[in-house]
Amino acid sequence: MGDMFADYRQPSRNKDTLTRNTDPPATPTVGAGLQQAHGIRYEILYPGANAMLRVLLPAGGALKAESGAMVAMGSQIEVEGKLEGGLLGGLGRMFSGENFFFQTLKAVGGGGEVLLSPTALGTLQAIELSGDTGYIVQKGGFFAGTAGIQVNTSLQNLAKGLFSGQGFFILKISGQGLLFISSYGAIHPLDIPAGEEIIIDNQHLVAWPENSHFNIEAASKGWLSSVTSGEGLVCRFRGPARVYIQTRNPDAFATWISGVVNGGKNPA
Repeated sequence: MGDMFADYRQPSRNKDTLTRNTDPPATPTVGAGLQQAHGIRYEILYPGANAMLRVLLPAGGALKAESGAMVAMGSQIEVEGKLEGGLLGGLGRMFSGENFFFQTLKAVGGGGEVLLSPTALGTLQAIELSGDTGYIVQKGGFFAGTAGIQVNTSLQNLAKGLFSGQGFFILKISGQGLLFISSYGAIHPLDIPAGEEIIIDNQHLVAWPENSHFNIEAASKGWLSSVTSGEGLVCRFRGPARVYIQTRNPDAFATWISGVVNGGKNPA
C-alpha cells in the first residue's frame, strides 16, 4: 500500500540518548522509526508534548483506543464506538477517569493506516504485555492497545482510594499485546531493583505493575512539614518493579493556571 503519511515520519534517534543506563530497554524504543509487534507496525511521531501514534494495520487487524483519539485514517479503516465490558465496565471506566466508550479501528478489505493523538499535552509510551502481569494505569493514562489487551477497572481499598490520588476505581490493563499509555509531560521509566525502595509523588505516577508493592505515606516525618513542603502524600514502592512516571504534575499545573486567571500571577 502507499505510504500516505510518509512526510510525517519522525527521524530515528540514537537510542543511547533515550536511556539512562546501558541495560537493554524492556519496552519498545521511542523515536526509532517503524517497529513491529503483535501484528501491527507502529511508530511514535514527534515524541514530547505533541506526540502522535502512527499505526499500520494488516487486513482484518484492529486497534482499540480512547474515544476521540483518531486524527486521520486511510479509506480502508472503519471506526466505531465500543462498550467493552458491558454497562458496568463502562461505568467503572468513567469512575476511573476514562471514557464510557472506546473506539475500535479495524482494517477492512485490505491493510490501512491510522494516526492517533491523545487529549493532553504529553508523550506516549509503548509497553509490551506478556500475559503474566498486568499494569495499573493512572486516570486518563490508557491511550490504545492491540486486540489482545483487556481494559478493566478494579476497586482499591479505603486508604489507597482516599490518598493515592487515583480514586477508588483504578484502571487495570491485562492480556497479551501492546499497550500505549499517555502522560502529562514526558514519561520516564524507573527500574527499582529487588529489595530496594523509591519514593514517588503520587501525582507523577503513570503506570506500574499490578503485583508491585507500595505504601502511601507523608512526604516528611511530620504532617505539617509534608504539607508546607508542597509534597503532601507520596507512594513508597519496593522492587523489583518498573514504574512509569510523568515529568509534570497536572494538579500543580491546574493550580498555577487558576492563579494566573484569578490573580494574574503564579499562586506559589
